[in-house]
Amino acid sequence: MAKADAAAISGGVTGTDLMEAAGRAVAEAVLERHLPRPMVVLCGPGNNGGDGFVAARHLHAAGWPVRVALLGDRQSLRGDAAWAAKGWAGPAEAVTPALLDNRPLVVDALFGAGLARPVDGMAGEVIDRMNAEALPVIAVDVPSGLNGDSGEVMGRAPVAECTVTFFRAKPGHYSVEGLHRCGALRVVDIGIPGAVLDAIVPQLWLNGPRMWQAHLQRNARDTHKYARGHLTVLAGATATGAARLAAVAGRRAGAGLVTIASPRSAVPVYQSAEPGNLIAEIDGVAEFVRLLADERRNAILVGPGSGVGDRTRLSVQAALATGRAVVLDADALTVFGDGPEALFDLIRGPTLLTPHEGEFRRLFPDLSTFPGKVERARRAARRSGATVLLKGPDTVIAAPDGRAIVNVHAPATLATAGSGDVLAGIAGGLMAQGLSPLAAGATAAWLHGDCAFRFRRPGLIAEDLIGLVPDALAAIAQDDSEGYRER
Repeated sequence: MAKADAAAISGGVTGTDLMEAAGRAVAEAVLERHLPRPMVVLCGPGNNGGDGFVAARHLHAAGWPVRVALLGDRQSLRGDAAWAAKGWAGPAEAVTPALLDNRPLVVDALFGAGLARPVDGMAGEVIDRMNAEALPVIAVDVPSGLNGDSGEVMGRAPVAECTVTFFRAKPGHYSVEGLHRCGALRVVDIGIPGAVLDAIVPQLWLNGPRMWQAHLQRNARDTHKYARGHLTVLAGATATGAARLAAVAGRRAGAGLVTIASPRSAVPVYQSAEPGNLIAEIDGVAEFVRLLADERRNAILVGPGSGVGDRTRLSVQAALATGRAVVLDADALTVFGDGPEALFDLIRGPTLLTPHEGEFRRLFPDLSTFPGKVERARRAARRSGATVLLKGPDTVIAAPDGRAIVNVHAPATLATAGSGDVLAGIAGGLMAQGLSPLAAGATAAWLHGDCAFRFRRPGLIAEDLIGLVPDALAAIAQDDSEGYRER
């Protein structure tokens, strides 16, 4: 954003023009959401506070009873913030908790997205009271105390009903804390030309169909099942439902064939289940290697119900040795928890790792406390040589080259047994069709969440997700001409 601001200003847009547009957008958000009522605009000592002064001026002109409070001294303001403060004809009171008596509406313009130190002192006391009394808050750029890059809370931050940010959303808006504290997010145009991104070259995106819908398989007249890929799923003797969920999800995602590689003892279980799944009898790793000798088996999934033992570890080694598309989930990650470097040394071809936070801690113990989920996933991808899909409400899909995608298109109902197996199966099915690990991970995460949204009632279980994959895919295809409209 600093580069974007500087580029806009060098192109002829003044800093005061940007601040005026930002403050006006904040005022418009207030006017759209509330009827006139007593309110307090809390201004910090930087440009975020300048936006607050502009918003206060517009709200006062609209007839609102506005009080402005400044953290610091008015004479100490510099640059555009000083210009904005001069435009406010009223007083600027000191920031104290007493401002919040009688439950006013609060515009939080204390600190912006670049805050680098914990919020404490009087500002901290005011924020604590805002939260304790659940006051209505409109945040400027970010709720004060939320780091715009990492999404971490720097000591404390208010819970806002609405956050108004400028030009583009920030990574912190889509962190778990950001999702909790930002409320309704409004990204507004303040006059920064979109062309400035050509020089900035951003490497982080919010997930959505416009990113990958063109890569989804279309049903050409001359296609056949092998052209749509063959996914092989290594199954175990217990937890047989996991491999079955993954296999059917892979087929629903478009793979032409899916084989479950089962221990002989469990073959009857898999054969008596879904008739469209192919079953191969695999006990030893040598048999798995022979199965993979068929190069038409162009994608391999190891992990869901595979078991934590030498069979899974050696099968991962065999899968990665092919150089073909590989998805590693669950047991395939856990089995390398005591020596993750051994796994990373095996990775040669297109590989997707799909850990949840616990599995991530085992594979990357030194990164588990690193601030910012996006940066943690990026560092893990760079170290491992694989694309990493780090699951959660704010799923991050990061490639070894630094590109990363954040997916927040996911309801809390996905927290159910087997949900991760479905996600891994969808990703495997997409990689069988030729999608890169980054594209497959992003597509799978979005479809997974969309299926859960489509269920539209309580009681979602993993089996329900699979049946809704065709509806999610059909909706994307129908909206292909304009790009899918996000909920």
